[in-house]
Amino acid sequence: MPTPTSRRLTALISGACLALLAGCGSSSDSDGDGSSSASPTAASAVPVVASTNVYGDIVKQIGGDKVAVTSIISDPDQDPHSYEANTQNQLTLSKAKVVVENGGGYDDFVDRMLKSSGSSPELINVVKLSGKTAPKGGELNEHVWYDFPTVAKLADQIAAALGKADSADAAAFTKNADSFKAKLNALETKEAAIKKAHGGEGIGITEPVPLYMTAASGLVNKTPGEFSEAIEEGDDVSPKILQETLALYSGKQVKALVYNAQTSGAQTEKVKAAAKAAGIAVVPVTETLPEGKDYLGWMTSNVDALASALDK
Repeated sequence: MPTPTSRRLTALISGACLALLAGCGSSSDSDGDGSSSASPTAASAVPVVASTNVYGDIVKQIGGDKVAVTSIISDPDQDPHSYEANTQNQLTLSKAKVVVENGGGYDDFVDRMLKSSGSSPELINVVKLSGKTAPKGGELNEHVWYDFPTVAKLADQIAAALGKADSADAAAFTKNADSFKAKLNALETKEAAIKKAHGGEGIGITEPVPLYMTAASGLVNKTPGEFSEAIEEGDDVSPKILQETLALYSGKQVKALVYNAQTSGAQTEKVKAAAKAAGIAVVPVTETLPEGKDYLGWMTSNVDALASALDK
């Protein structure tokens, strides 16, 4: 999907910087600004790099202490779209045996750095794995970690990749993936319950982040596409589209506002204020894991919050 560099994960790595890689330190270290994290594990563990801590956590759930995971973006206050990769990320990627990227234009810096390093790890592109494409005349919603069937496919793919890197523990990886998928099934059951109780009801969004979850719950996004696309790209919303969006709340045409809490601006704040003024429930979601949460706990909280908002 065509995206401006100001709103997409970009790599600003020059040849001079790459020449300094040998002095950048171990891949288990943070990059110094809290935007990279690694799991302390044995030296024999499979080195894995994930573009965000969402995928890093899923790898940990499946690999356990047999993997050493570095998540390039791990700060819950960091907007992933504005992240700038660095030489520490490059060095860590060059040592990985398995890499998990989102794809779909979300984290293109991973591919650029792998090409620069000349390394060829087992690469998992989650958007490609999902099989999702842009709708006719629209743009791909790349936030596929909110789509539980896709995450189930990812669990199997991670188990297979880890098993290839560490054949002795392949059975354990498969077992862990099966356990993880069973818990995903419980989340899909929750979505089905929302659909049974509230199918066809309208919701509003600020960005497309939660749309796979809300669609699976049978909810209809009423927000003008021009609004959510402009917010995601960091562009200004036209006064006409802003008024159409605000009217969803003043006219009580939606039951809830599901908004991306990691990005905000004057226009999204107006939408949130309009929802609150109309007594419409506001459900925050994020693009990366909140501190202290794992993927399953985080998504359970999101689905439960959505159900609670609609039940009020």
